[in-house]
Amino acid sequence: MLKFVDRIWGCAIGRTDQRIAVVDDDPSIRETLEGFLEAEGYEICCAADADELDRIMRIRPVDLVLLDIRLPGRDGLSLTRDLREKSEMGIILITGRNDKVDRILGLEYGADDYIAKPYSVREAAARVCAVLRPAPQESDRSQVSYDDLMLDASTNRVTVRGRVLKLRGAEYKILAFLMSHPGKTYNRNQLLEQIWGGNSEVDERTIDVNVQRLRKVLSGPGYEAHIQTVRGFGYRFAAPGQAGGD
Repeated sequence: MLKFVDRIWGCAIGRTDQRIAVVDDDPSIRETLEGFLEAEGYEICCAADADELDRIMRIRPVDLVLLDIRLPGRDGLSLTRDLREKSEMGIILITGRNDKVDRILGLEYGADDYIAKPYSVREAAARVCAVLRPAPQESDRSQVSYDDLMLDASTNRVTVRGRVLKLRGAEYKILAFLMSHPGKTYNRNQLLEQIWGGNSEVDERTIDVNVQRLRKVLSGPGYEAHIQTVRGFGYRFAAPGQAGGD
């Protein structure tokens, strides 16, 4: 059985191998996020607009972008769509509290999550932690597998018959948690508690979008049916031979 680190998922305090770009035209926001996230152990670079982000990424890729949706020139929504076409990096949009349509569009364009203004730097750090891949686990019981589907927490890889599946951070964590509790159903609030630390500002739609993406990745090798919807409640991982969901 997988060994999980109590809701923090090995999230990078003290690690310097994960690079985050903060993209916001407000210098005070950039400075605040940069200082706090650097103290959490991340490497931070900052940009005021899409062009500056492009220059940064040409020098060296980033693992995650914190992206203000209201940027001068090229807006965050179109930038999200283009970034997703090129990379599996984490993308967290920073939106206005009333920008519900933009938040939905952002998720549909490929963002992993969003933060509504005003927000605290601790909330931002929690969202970053949820979206980034966890640190590898140092456990001799770090693998769980069903048929040819294997999740290895020591390498953060999910494979089918040896082929590595491309999963983003939240997708990986949802699959890892459900695979570690086969047959047990979890509602969206319980999954939010496990993956996002129970942050009350996270919309349940974020869970649904990530489950849809997870199923899409699994559909190629034919394992999407393992992630089942239990109507009116939530989701579960069905091991081979278990009854189908609703």
